[in-house]
Amino acid sequence: MKTAQKKSIFIVDDDPDDRQMILDAFLENNSAIDYIFIENGEQLMETLLNAEQENYPALILLDLNMPGMLGLHALKEIRANKNFSHIPTIILTTSSFAQDESSSYKLGASCFIKKPQSYKELLEIAAAVIRLWFK
Repeated sequence: MKTAQKKSIFIVDDDPDDRQMILDAFLENNSAIDYIFIENGEQLMETLLNAEQENYPALILLDLNMPGMLGLHALKEIRANKNFSHIPTIILTTSSFAQDESSSYKLGASCFIKKPQSYKELLEIAAAVIRLWFK
């Protein structure tokens, strides 16, 4: 009998404090998911390209403003690759530019969320994301 594979979420953000807060909020909502930190777009693409299909994440949380490969460029590459174009990718960013939001959706983002100011709001976002994509 095959055991159910544990689902994973890639948290792609160059800011270690943001990654930790996002992780904490998601863990409070669901600790049965593996959360994997990735620091930038290049590392994300390298990880996806080198992963076996069964190790693809169930979801990617992607920041836009990172050094090197920007989040929008990473999103474009994800959607262009038939092997992992199906992975839901949520933009989670500090950007409040309407152009970033429209560009994200044009490139195939599953959702665009502005990082909240409070941890309480982040908990609510994490709960909603888990409800929508994991229940």
